[in-house]
Amino acid sequence: AGAAASALTGFISYPRLYCYFRECCLQRHDQRAAAALQDNLDKKLFGQHLVNKVVVKAVKGFLNNTNTKKPLALSLHGWTGTGKNFVSKIVAESIYKRGLQSKYVHQFVATLHFPHAHSINLYKDQLQSWIRGNVSICPRSLFIFDEMDKMHAGLIDSIKPFLDYYELLDGVSYRQAIFIFLSNAGAEKITEVALDFWRNGRTREDIQLTDIQNALSVSVFNNKNSGFWHSTLIDRNLIDYFVPFLPLEYKHVKMCVRVEIESRGYAVDEDILTRIANEMTYFPREERIYSDKGCKTVDAKLDYYYD
Repeated sequence: AGAAASALTGFISYPRLYCYFRECCLQRHDQRAAAALQDNLDKKLFGQHLVNKVVVKAVKGFLNNTNTKKPLALSLHGWTGTGKNFVSKIVAESIYKRGLQSKYVHQFVATLHFPHAHSINLYKDQLQSWIRGNVSICPRSLFIFDEMDKMHAGLIDSIKPFLDYYELLDGVSYRQAIFIFLSNAGAEKITEVALDFWRNGRTREDIQLTDIQNALSVSVFNNKNSGFWHSTLIDRNLIDYFVPFLPLEYKHVKMCVRVEIESRGYAVDEDILTRIANEMTYFPREERIYSDKGCKTVDAKLDYYYD
């Protein structure tokens, strides 16, 4: 009986079985995480070929690299409603089953967590302590910083040591951590490039990362209303990718509406779908190509039609 109990105890303590019942750090195998990320972006993200390509390659390569030299740092830029929060959510879900609810995923919202300019030194100390503590518990911690365009300038530079090429800092390695920054800053530059392609008869799919990334990073660096204003993270090239989210067109809005209707379990009514897409406002005023709120208000508009 004693031997049987011992064997059972050993079986239950086996890491994979333990992690089946309780969340563990590095919960999903890297290959599975990369596959889940690709599948979800293919099915749920519309009009963002650059995002799909860059985020999948960056995250997949990072997860599969057993000898990373620094944490992965992605900065997502674009207008409201183009998918930045959605993509960060999908990244979290691909790595951890509980996604944003995982105890190893940490979200910071500038206006909520760092509201007062006079407390910036306190925020710096707190931020360093939060990151150090969580990475000590789980090397594959994911940190998401939302509203970077509303963050106080200089605050984000406090995490510079954690993103740099250090093997250890006070006995802790940050090389497996992932940092994602979300910002509206640089959206004008992204739209400028997209419009230029459209006016020259080229499709949005012709746009390559090299057509935007450098101009985007410079624009964000010099934006006084951005938390990245003259940031050492940019100056020291610690952001691995500036990921541009293109403004969404009418056809993409319709795709968002269709998916949301289906997710609620309703049959798709093409008339309602078209009406919702037509109710959106589009810019520039003359051409009316891009939705000024992306897909952000789709959910609220469906509440009106499917009360």
